[in-house]
Amino acid sequence: MRPPPDDRTTSGTAIGSARSALTELTASVGTSGLTEAGTRPGLLALVDQHAAAIRDSLDGDRRPLTAAALAGYAEGVRAAALEQDGFLPLGPVDWSEPDWLVLRLLGVCALADQLPRGRTPRG
Repeated sequence: MRPPPDDRTTSGTAIGSARSALTELTASVGTSGLTEAGTRPGLLALVDQHAAAIRDSLDGDRRPLTAAALAGYAEGVRAAALEQDGFLPLGPVDWSEPDWLVLRLLGVCALADQLPRGRTPRG
């Protein structure tokens, strides 16, 4: 298995693409989801669990997480959802009962929000 992309060894174009993908993800589910999680302890706990699982999956305890690694992970989750279900959920999210896919992507957003300045989706 190849290690996840590292922003230090990834081209500027790839890093820009990763940041753009994370910005788009943040706009679609991250902003509203993380705001809701701030007011719903149960949702926050679910997001934290998903973020921890993502961090473990990307070996985040042994190497720093990067925008490239998180964007790649999110793309893999989306691709798997399309392969399994044939579609991605569209439209507003019911934060009282979010599905696994939305929670996983929200976990990516939570981790992206914690990246050091200069590596965040917002740049």
